[in-house]
Amino acid sequence: MKAIRRFTVRTVLPEPLQPLHELALNLRWSWHPETRELFRSVDPAVWSAVGEDPVRLLGEVPAPRLAALAADRRFLRRLGDLTDDLHEYLSGPRWYQGVPSLQPLPAAIAYFSPEYGIAAALPQYSGGLGILAGDHLKSASDLGVPLIGVGLFYRHGYFRQSLTRDGWQQERYPLLDPDELAVTLLREPDGEPCRVELALPAGRRLVAQIWKAQVGRVPLLLLDSDLDANAAAERDVTDRLYGGGSEHRLLQEMLLGIGGVRAVRAFCRLTGHAEPEVFHTNEGHAGFLGVERIRELVERTDADFGSALEAVRAGTLFTTHTPVPAGIDRFEAELVARHFSGDAALRGVPVDRVLALGVENWRGGDPKLFNMAAMGLRLAQRANGVSTLHGEVSRTMFGALWPGFDSAEVPITSITNGVHAPTWIDPAVVRLGAAELGAEQAEAAISVGAAERWSGLEQIADARIWEVRRELRGQLVEEARRRLRASWRQRGAGDAELGWTGSVLDPEVLTIGFARRVPSYKRLTLMLRDQERLRSLLLHPTRPVQIVVAGKAHPADDGGKRLIQQLVAFADDPAVRHRIVFLPDYDMAMAKHLYPGCDVWLNNPLRPLEACGTSGMKAALNGCLNLSVLDGWWDEWFDGRNGWAIPTAEIPGIDEDQRDEIEAAALYDLIEHQVAARFYEQGPDGLPHRWISMVRHTLVTLGPKVLAGRMVREYVERLYAPAAAAQRELTGPGARQLAEWKARVRQAWPAVRVEHVDAAVAEAAELGTSLALRVQVALGSLAAEDVEVQVVSGAVDERDRIREAELLPLKPVGGADLNGCQRYEGVLELNRTGPFGYTVRVLPAHPLLASPAELGLVALPAPAAGMDAGVLR
Repeated sequence: MKAIRRFTVRTVLPEPLQPLHELALNLRWSWHPETRELFRSVDPAVWSAVGEDPVRLLGEVPAPRLAALAADRRFLRRLGDLTDDLHEYLSGPRWYQGVPSLQPLPAAIAYFSPEYGIAAALPQYSGGLGILAGDHLKSASDLGVPLIGVGLFYRHGYFRQSLTRDGWQQERYPLLDPDELAVTLLREPDGEPCRVELALPAGRRLVAQIWKAQVGRVPLLLLDSDLDANAAAERDVTDRLYGGGSEHRLLQEMLLGIGGVRAVRAFCRLTGHAEPEVFHTNEGHAGFLGVERIRELVERTDADFGSALEAVRAGTLFTTHTPVPAGIDRFEAELVARHFSGDAALRGVPVDRVLALGVENWRGGDPKLFNMAAMGLRLAQRANGVSTLHGEVSRTMFGALWPGFDSAEVPITSITNGVHAPTWIDPAVVRLGAAELGAEQAEAAISVGAAERWSGLEQIADARIWEVRRELRGQLVEEARRRLRASWRQRGAGDAELGWTGSVLDPEVLTIGFARRVPSYKRLTLMLRDQERLRSLLLHPTRPVQIVVAGKAHPADDGGKRLIQQLVAFADDPAVRHRIVFLPDYDMAMAKHLYPGCDVWLNNPLRPLEACGTSGMKAALNGCLNLSVLDGWWDEWFDGRNGWAIPTAEIPGIDEDQRDEIEAAALYDLIEHQVAARFYEQGPDGLPHRWISMVRHTLVTLGPKVLAGRMVREYVERLYAPAAAAQRELTGPGARQLAEWKARVRQAWPAVRVEHVDAAVAEAAELGTSLALRVQVALGSLAAEDVEVQVVSGAVDERDRIREAELLPLKPVGGADLNGCQRYEGVLELNRTGPFGYTVRVLPAHPLLASPAELGLVALPAPAAGMDAGVLR
């Protein structure tokens, strides 16, 4: 008989054990080994049964056991020490509090993301975006960065995955009970739940309460619409992650952005937390936060829309994670218009101005669609991709927003992602480093990420490294066998059929891992391209390979599900099933066994469609070598000694099938002739010394690079601090003055022209000589201080395109002539040999612009102009 209502009855802890609640409700336990060990010691059997979740543990430990612990002086002493340690962690100064004040740091930063992977016990994530967001919060906590996280609370989280007998993915969505999670309800002083409300069309409303998860020092606010105050449709807005149709998704993103800002304001009002000066949008899903902040300024300060827009832009950062336009949320413009007009309108924010933020008004765009990434970029003065290569891809992909500029000048920088080492590095690897560095130095090294190298690890003996690697591989084998048995039971097999699972995988065999989401570009089944070749690798008589695979396809992606089914069908073959396994329900709990236990981490996306690919970073932290296409982070940090690069067939005109054929063949060759050969090559003492040398080199050189501590420090220094400074500059009349200047420049720009360029060029220009340049520029109604005139020079290709351009500002000479033209002069040094060219351009110039390309305005010489005796006519 099914219950009509479910709730959790919590254990009442004896008074001496009350600090356990505090430890359980701060998610620092998820990356603090000593606190996890304390909870395990409460009741090891229950700890395992509840999935190593402290909140559930405290709800299920028998009362006699709690009574015994309340009288156990040794346990209480450990409890007291760890509670004191948490208090010191939360209140003491950390890296951020000691940063030299070369520029003022923001008092607080609000960080918005649609998903967060903090711990398996708080399933509010689907993949890399959420895991990255969780690692960002945890590292900000370790560094003392005053972040406030904002997201949605999904009652069903993301789906749990299982397989049918024939290997087809099935999804189920367990209902999450907040009483069983490490969250607390944000309440008003009178004890009532704090709520935010959004007006919707036709007089409807969307109400949400706010759950707070404490991630170390960082509060994470999660908005929940599952309330009686909502109608059925609005109640389901936060039902599940990435579910529903267009309007459902739009309401989720409005609640995240608009409701999220209101939740931040409420939290600061109730707790006294500093108000954020910087707002960071992690992907376009939260882009409406800028619209809400414009409304706030219009209402609070009587600013006009343009002034409020400039103030909001100054303090906003947008991070893009997608390398393809198909990964961007786009809505029908009419749908957006309906939700921002009439009785749903935001005061002071005309619907036409909202639509203009997301319009695809570039060649090839669809003006009937509202593009969330375009809005994110238009509302943010600073933007970045998540690896060096992804920054290049993003500048090309979004270049239409800045017409007239080469992609290299599109104002999107890059900060390469990192991973939170205390979460992802296995304790055995930490002990390995601590034995050489000392416990405190090792802890600082993996948290702060300030070192160029993890010097000292070079001294670790080969035998010790190999011992740890074998131990971790053995742990993965045991975990894989357990999970495989459970999966086959779900697929309908009885115990009598599953004897073979006890000998699946071999702790002495080279182990390759592949685990990620399953969109087509990640090419889960590339390894199956030549199945006979793969079988020969798996069953090699002296150098066998075994592969552990995991991953989820989106519930609506039947193509991805077919890929999983193909992989499962191959892995079910009795001839190879002891060498290749597919483990369903990939999540953080599984990942913590996979990354350390694999010898090689495989990644074979279609280049350049992997924005970053942080799974390989987590593996590298544990001494796992990467075998990857040169994409994402691997493109910039592969050095030939930390793994292998899979060659890519990026050939113009080649079709996808041919490309897969070529790259799969290259993958098989690498595994057979380099990877396996190196792994099984042993010295007289039975150790693979050259392999161990690569492991050591990976730890020493990649370890400090892949840290989220390094990443967050870069965000602080390169983006958060400048954004806070810009925000302060535009407080008060600064925003209005900048908005008025921009409006004046845009109106006058059609009259700005390069009229004439003159340069005396010798018949044979020689290295070290110079050109005296004189340029006549028509400025229309603008003044000389409103613009900058530049010479752009450098090597040219066969189409006269300037490469590796250098910029030289020219100086105005005298005043405007009778025709309104201003003369500019300068000297261009010829500092390189070979084909050389130059041009000139005019750009808007203002001290408060973050980039010369910010307005997307540039005046160039007439297209028909050409070079003739040094004169651009």
